[in-house]
Amino acid sequence: MPLDVQSSTLSQTTLSGQNSWSRTIRPFGAYMLCGVACVGETLLTIDPLRGYLLQVDRTGDNTVILNPNHVAEFLDATGLAVQGDTLWFTQENNVFQCQGAIANPLASIANLTPSVFATLPYTADGVAVWRSTVYVTCQKAGYIYVFDADTGREITRFPVPGVGIENITVRNEEELWACDRTEQSVYCLDRGTGEVRFSVLTPFENPTGLAFCPDSDGKDTLYVAYAREEHYVRDNPNESPPQELATRDRTFIHPLYFHYYEDQQYALSNGYLIEVSYVEELLPLDEIELQEVEWRIALPAETDRQSVRRVKAIGRPFTEEIHDGQRVAVFKFDRLKPDERHVFGWTVLLEVWSIKYILKFGEVENAPKLPPEFTDLYLIDNDELMMDSEVIKQAAQEAVGTETNILRKVLKIRNYVYDRLSYAIQPHIDTPDVVLQRGTGSCGEYVGLLLALMRLNGVACRTIGRYKCPARADQPLVPLEPDFNHVWIEFYVPGFGWVPMESNPDDVTERGPYPTRFFMGLAWYHTEVGKGITFERLDMKDSEETESVSIGSLALNHIRFKILEELQPS
Repeated sequence: MPLDVQSSTLSQTTLSGQNSWSRTIRPFGAYMLCGVACVGETLLTIDPLRGYLLQVDRTGDNTVILNPNHVAEFLDATGLAVQGDTLWFTQENNVFQCQGAIANPLASIANLTPSVFATLPYTADGVAVWRSTVYVTCQKAGYIYVFDADTGREITRFPVPGVGIENITVRNEEELWACDRTEQSVYCLDRGTGEVRFSVLTPFENPTGLAFCPDSDGKDTLYVAYAREEHYVRDNPNESPPQELATRDRTFIHPLYFHYYEDQQYALSNGYLIEVSYVEELLPLDEIELQEVEWRIALPAETDRQSVRRVKAIGRPFTEEIHDGQRVAVFKFDRLKPDERHVFGWTVLLEVWSIKYILKFGEVENAPKLPPEFTDLYLIDNDELMMDSEVIKQAAQEAVGTETNILRKVLKIRNYVYDRLSYAIQPHIDTPDVVLQRGTGSCGEYVGLLLALMRLNGVACRTIGRYKCPARADQPLVPLEPDFNHVWIEFYVPGFGWVPMESNPDDVTERGPYPTRFFMGLAWYHTEVGKGITFERLDMKDSEETESVSIGSLALNHIRFKILEELQPS
């Protein structure tokens, strides 16, 4: 586990309350940042809505418009790169260059006379330059075009790594880096072949540009720009009531910290120290008296991306048990009377990271057989999965066809489910056959259908999850309460181990193509509780009484998250 982390100290904390190494940059007057470049220790970025070419301060929010008399030339520009004294940018189908634009040191833009370098058949999204080579991304074509900077001749092209609009930068002789808005990911590519070496999830959605910039200690920091609209409650004094829902632009630049654990085949990126609390409020719907009650609530798990620092009881003390390697809190009541009231639960100090496993299709072609004990645990219908119904058996066959590779199987099953379901909250969980015929489902119903189809195809899998922290990494120390619980799955790759896959969040486009950000990956805001075991259950002396009483009829649960600080993987 990556426990050696860099966290804040008094000397590292700025007046804004952020760590100096993780400061969010919010340029003034910017509405949508697309494309980032580094000149010395200075960041340049483009706002395509205003046509601004901006110089921004990494240690503050000081903002300079470098093209005050040439904003029209940069309207709708998205990609940005600097090579020597030449500025490059993309706009619609064209790649432009402004030779001699960059003065050294950067005090002003010397020349803003763009000339067309290349024209693509579709919109050019991002641009990067390394010496005599120019790289241009194009989502609609599905390629990264590679050009000779001197002649403008196309040298070759690589497939883009994701499904969304991508921006791009070059780090050194070997590495090409791309960020994808839809995938919420940054990819490290081999500069010569375009092959993905590894990828990491970004802490915020919709990354729109990226660049490496040197720090005072000689190391490079990767800065990523983000842009999106957000909803907020606006105070309108002309209306009654005065509150109304409105939208506003939200754009900023934030460092992306990552570490690739090559020997373990996964990468971690920006993590957070969070406080997670789960509390039950005893409030029975009916008058009932219970004897010798043991109320078990699973605790957060230790995983490659999650580490428990501290556990404390809330309301009442508890003892701990280990169930299948997982920690469980046990609250004991000798007697619960109808008018008795309690709050009880736990609060956990938790390190959470974004993780992406790097496991390629070819690496599992000759995977060993599934361990025999897994058959009776993870290939059976143990939760009303309707695996014997003709509807589900036919769907399982249609989903994979003749595919034998386990990773391709899982991906084909996921895409099959996404093609046939749309997300919708249901008052209760229906069985997979009903869900498939209805065409809509909640996260739990997506999970049920995925489990059924995967198990029928010999893929060992199980339910995991419980809650997601509201993804508001820019709101530290504020109590955050999720609206719903959430579940996803893990599937087992023989010879490697368990890897995660989200239930429904990647089902974002009608009939695809679907992103793979959460295929073998989880974001920092996922909390893994009670892996492979029941999250919460009652045990009483009278076994018949245990079966007749539900937790929902006895208590209300309260879930609270608090983001304490950002963490950097070592």
